[in-house]
Amino acid sequence: MDRLQDSAWQYVAEVLRPEDLPLIAAHALVDGHDSPALRELAGLPSRSDATEVRELYLQALSELDVPLPDEGTAGRRFLVSLAFGLVQGALIPKEVGDGLSMTVTARTQEEMQFLSVAAEYSEWMEPDDLPAWERELRAAAQLLAASTDLGPGIRVPASRHD
Repeated sequence: MDRLQDSAWQYVAEVLRPEDLPLIAAHALVDGHDSPALRELAGLPSRSDATEVRELYLQALSELDVPLPDEGTAGRRFLVSLAFGLVQGALIPKEVGDGLSMTVTARTQEEMQFLSVAAEYSEWMEPDDLPAWERELRAAAQLLAASTDLGPGIRVPASRHD
């Protein structure tokens, strides 16, 4: 999956901020995509009007025939990206727990297990409970990463712990 297609599910899942979209457009141009709206978006400063940025982004996707996934698919891709991020070490368990800001409808047993364990996280967890939760979350992430058909080429969300 290329970066522009990857950005479509991230946009629907509300993982991307409007200020991220001009840079994504610039990367898409470098990757060989081209359209009038994409060029205009790539030239905008990151602090441009959010409504204008979103409209140009959606127009660019339309011009390039890149479909926006439905919310269910975007949510599942987001869930899988969190699992891959944890497995690959790009995310820490707390970020996975904090990252579940959208409603995700899990379809497979592995997605349900990962979502269930991740949703147990709370900043008020007892310190003694964290290691067991982290082990359970890592195990669920491993199972999901190994079993999903949504994973190949999926980009992991940027870590906030760097």
